[in-house]
Amino acid sequence: MPARRINPRLIRIHRPYSVEEAAHALGAHRNTVRGWIKSGLPVVDCSRPVLILGHELRSWLERRRKANKRPCPPGMLYCFKCRQPRPPALGMIEATRQNATCANLRAFCEACGTMMHRRATLATIPAIVPGLAVQIREAGPRISGRTAPSLNCDNRKD
Repeated sequence: MPARRINPRLIRIHRPYSVEEAAHALGAHRNTVRGWIKSGLPVVDCSRPVLILGHELRSWLERRRKANKRPCPPGMLYCFKCRQPRPPALGMIEATRQNATCANLRAFCEACGTMMHRRATLATIPAIVPGLAVQIREAGPRISGRTAPSLNCDNRKD
């Protein structure tokens, strides 16, 4: 099961928290909060029970999240398998138009061959992928707009 994202906004900044209270407020395990303390989360003092000020906990979590962000420079898409921005293989990107302004960009990762995705507006595609071959195509019809029913439907009349 993938790890759940911690939401720093669940912490009240004018309140001190014990380890158990902070874990309960964030929906994390208390050993997770203790691990954060070992990795640099400031506490009030070393006495028991360990108290964490709300504003310090929230700012520490926000700094940690901001440090983990990896923005994509122009000409690259984020590969989830490699966990970093990568250029598309062969410099080719396919843009599937969703509506009048939005498109989904798809390309293969140059390093691992995994499909990479990115959502963008049609106006920003030249800035996102400068100098790369972009093939823009229309999206397929929605299920509700199709004339024939789906083949994997179990409501067949026999």
